[in-house]
Amino acid sequence: MSSIAQHTTLIRNAAAIMTGARPLNGCPARISSPDIRIRGEIIEAIGQLSPLPNEKIIDATDCVVYPAWVNTHHHLFQSLLKGDPLGINASLTEWLATTPYRFRASFNEQRFRLAVRLGMIELIRSGCTTIADHNYVYYPQMSFDSSAILFEEAEKLGIRFVLLRGGATQTRQLEADLPSALRPETIDSFISDIERLTAQYHDPSPRAMQRIVMAPTTVLYCISPHEMRQTAATARRLGLRMHSHLSETVGYQDSAYQMYQKSPVAFCGEHDWLGPDVWYAHLVKVDADEISMLAQTGTGVAHCPQSNGRLGSGISPISDMAKRGVPISIGVDGAASNEAADMISEVHMTWLAQRARLGMDALPNFRGGSYEGGANAASVEDVIHWGTAGGAQILGLPEVGQIASGYSADIAVYRLDDPRYFGLHDPAIGPVVSGGRPYLKALFSAGQQIVHDDQIKDVDLMALGIETRAAVKALLNDMA
Repeated sequence: MSSIAQHTTLIRNAAAIMTGARPLNGCPARISSPDIRIRGEIIEAIGQLSPLPNEKIIDATDCVVYPAWVNTHHHLFQSLLKGDPLGINASLTEWLATTPYRFRASFNEQRFRLAVRLGMIELIRSGCTTIADHNYVYYPQMSFDSSAILFEEAEKLGIRFVLLRGGATQTRQLEADLPSALRPETIDSFISDIERLTAQYHDPSPRAMQRIVMAPTTVLYCISPHEMRQTAATARRLGLRMHSHLSETVGYQDSAYQMYQKSPVAFCGEHDWLGPDVWYAHLVKVDADEISMLAQTGTGVAHCPQSNGRLGSGISPISDMAKRGVPISIGVDGAASNEAADMISEVHMTWLAQRARLGMDALPNFRGGSYEGGANAASVEDVIHWGTAGGAQILGLPEVGQIASGYSADIAVYRLDDPRYFGLHDPAIGPVVSGGRPYLKALFSAGQQIVHDDQIKDVDLMALGIETRAAVKALLNDMA
């Protein structure tokens, strides 16, 4: 067998290919060519291609091809905390106390690893190969290394992993009386661990499979203003990006004005936490001046519409932000506030929610209205871009997230053979507009096929279900 045949794969005869490119920026959002050749880790060619001798062929007849999704905000440990009855009807602050904080002390190494693996598998089955996890399971005298577990499980599954290293040096009152697993770190230990992780895992290359990000859990609450500047300086010295939660609810606005007499975004800007190397999860409650600051500084957002809807937080104005030039990406957030923690559900909700948000502002003509509804708020192409190339750009991975020559071969091949996709006039948009979970004929991560005919290698879903049900039962027994 020739070296060419050993290192190339041809995805052939696709019904449609969506590229992930930004609509209207000169690069096509979809292409009519039916074939894609992968050589090694990258996309070599797109077009009407003839097979090479002994080349591996993926028959994509009647399939649609997307860039693999890029998830820019998750909490994988919460994968064992779905549908907690005490938190199912709670808004953010109450939910934090009743669900993730209440159970956190019960996560030993085995449960943490199982939750991480479950969450990654759920994402992979939706066509996601890049996961940025905002892990905040850190506390003094921990008996296991949660960071190492995350990287180990990602490597086993063959996916790209970005550790958003969370943590806190101070607590809010709702955490104060809870177990040692919620006790804060010192700023010195936090920074020391960031330096350790950077030396061990961080790869600055444009298609890196492992990255570290400076990510105090919630900068407004979990570190001091002085420590914000200290963490920002450390991140920039080490060449790391920066991430945190911000403005998820009106509570952030109340706190920022009460403590600092400033909006949350303005406060972050005064403490070195705005810029093209920074992105925030949520940004649901932001005013026009804050959007201007985000746009002017190039600060991005991880939009998490299902979690924001589930907790009743609202709908982030990402369509308005995008028009102003704010970098947009999509994140799943934790499964404890998003019981369908996969990217297909998330992009489907993104497409619907932006239209609903604009439609809610519509007024009748006699009251000064000028439009009937918000169906022009976000196109399918917008949503695909935000969930792929947009996310990769925010993560600092410029050669990821797009189907184009020279990019990392992260490719999802969907077969739309479920009745929910039947009758589509334009099959290319099916995964976004119809939702559900399309049959994943093939999924490539950096050129390696990690899903074959809807199956992940070495993953027994029945056994995984049995194990996770037993783990949930044990967690509930701990609370009894």
